[in-house]
Amino acid sequence: MRRSRLRSMARVLMAAALLGSPLAGCSLPIGDLPVVGLPENTPARPETPAAYLPVHDIPAPRDTVILTPDEQVRIEKELAAARERQTHGQAPGAASTQNSHEGR
Repeated sequence: MRRSRLRSMARVLMAAALLGSPLAGCSLPIGDLPVVGLPENTPARPETPAAYLPVHDIPAPRDTVILTPDEQVRIEKELAAARERQTHGQAPGAASTQNSHEGR
C-alpha cells in the first residue's frame, strides 16, 4: 500500500514538473536574468515601445484613369516600333531621315 502511494505521488510530481517547465521557460527573457544580463554595448531600450506597423491599412483608391483600348494599342505599337529599331541598330529618327534623303 505504501509503495503504490509513493508511486502515485512521484507520478503527480513528475507530471507537475513536466507541465510547469514550459510555462516557466517563457515567463522571463534570458537577457533580463541577473546572471546572464545584456552585453555592454547594447543600446538602452526605449521608454515607450514602438507602434505596430499599419499592415492592415488599405491605401486610398488611385485617382489615375485607366487607359482606353485605343490608347493601349497605340502605346503597344510605339513600344514594338522602338523594340524593332533597337534590334536593327537604328536611331529613333533615322528612318525618317533616310526617307527624306532618298527623295532628293
